[in-house]
Amino acid sequence: MKHPDDSGTTHGAPAEPGAATAARPPAVSFADLRLPVEVLRTLGGLGVREPFPIQAATLPDALEGRDVLGRGRTGSGKTLAFGLPLLTRTAGRRAEPKQPLALVLVPTRELAQQVTEALTPHAEALRLRMATVVGGMSMGRQVAALRQGAEVVVATPGRLHDLIERNACRLGRVRITVLDEADQMCDLGFLPQVVEVLDRVAPDGQRMLFSATLDRDVDELVHRYLHDPVVHSVEEAAGTVSTMEHHVLVVHGPDRYAVTTEIAARDGRVLLFLDTKHAVDQLTRHLRAGGVHAAALHSGKSQPQRTRTLAQFKNGQVTALVATNVAARGLHIDDLDLVVNVDPPTEPKDYVHRAGRTARAGESGRVVTLVPSDRRRETSRMLAAAGIEPTVTKVRSGEAELSRITGARAPSGVPLDRGPAVPGPKNTNAPFRGLGTSKGTPRAAGGTSRKAGEARKLAEARKAARVRRSG
Repeated sequence: MKHPDDSGTTHGAPAEPGAATAARPPAVSFADLRLPVEVLRTLGGLGVREPFPIQAATLPDALEGRDVLGRGRTGSGKTLAFGLPLLTRTAGRRAEPKQPLALVLVPTRELAQQVTEALTPHAEALRLRMATVVGGMSMGRQVAALRQGAEVVVATPGRLHDLIERNACRLGRVRITVLDEADQMCDLGFLPQVVEVLDRVAPDGQRMLFSATLDRDVDELVHRYLHDPVVHSVEEAAGTVSTMEHHVLVVHGPDRYAVTTEIAARDGRVLLFLDTKHAVDQLTRHLRAGGVHAAALHSGKSQPQRTRTLAQFKNGQVTALVATNVAARGLHIDDLDLVVNVDPPTEPKDYVHRAGRTARAGESGRVVTLVPSDRRRETSRMLAAAGIEPTVTKVRSGEAELSRITGARAPSGVPLDRGPAVPGPKNTNAPFRGLGTSKGTPRAAGGTSRKAGEARKLAEARKAARVRRSG
């Protein structure tokens, strides 16, 4: 059974020193959890009756107003785990203009939108107003929504900081604060804004923090702002989920682009990760020129573009989503069974979060990492640090083994966009940063640089002019 938010398996775990754990038997249905009848009715209408373990474990403590520390991967069902108590405990109160009563802080715009979508039906049932505050969207509309009054705000740190600076949002009446994906917020440099938020909300309010890892910055937030928290942790890290297969495909450098293209042309959706925005755009153009329904997702795209691209990927209009790490956190896409690291990640936690886009809610999935021979040792160390023991296979484009593992097939070759096809780089041992030269200089037809081609045309025009004058 799928929930309207992300889902997976979680269990209670021993607490950190100074934190409490609850010895509660897991509930067997949402009806056992003292939720309002309006919420139970909405859950039933969505076909959701049995909570996932993290929800069954967390909801009783959160409904009592306890601080909660949730440790685990994305895809663990935590949106309802923190969202239903937040809405239930806020119901019946009315926000003054610019003064929300509950706050969910998330690292990315996409995750903010997903949280809002998952909670909106229940908020409406409880007659609570929600506002989403993120960058890349109209600030004026967000200011207006806050001025009209919103009991619950879902926000990214940067935009919330801007609105606080403009005196468009005041947090003094916020009594329930959730930090979702706290480790990524710290990784993205948002720790100062997160601290600012926690210093501004009601000091005696409830705090719930969810994080895949407890590194130094997150640990500081826990000890500084959570009071005697109850800890609930997932049983498995994303990389060790039993329904997830891990493959390292060792590719010959010059063949890597062809291998990537054939995987992207498979029958079914695939999410491909690369390191840079330029590389993502370049590969996307190449795939579309070869007939693959590909689209790019990275921070250089406007928010409406990113929202539209994700919607098209979810409904099947786009079958190959090419992305930077902006897509590695918080995105829930049903029935995505293949993730490909075209550029192998260098950090174990980046691998874990990329991998977490597949094998969600008990479904199966595969994670494939393309590795040139000269990077095998480096990638092996990274995977070992992530607790991964992959199956290693040497492959070439067009081989049956590549198709067996990934479903790869030859693309149609019919361009989806007008304009010349985009060639792959000659030196594909490096990430896809250029189109054939060490500095990434675009090449014109015939293999010459664009400037050289223009100079040749100018010389030919001058020669023709001389011929006309002499005639």
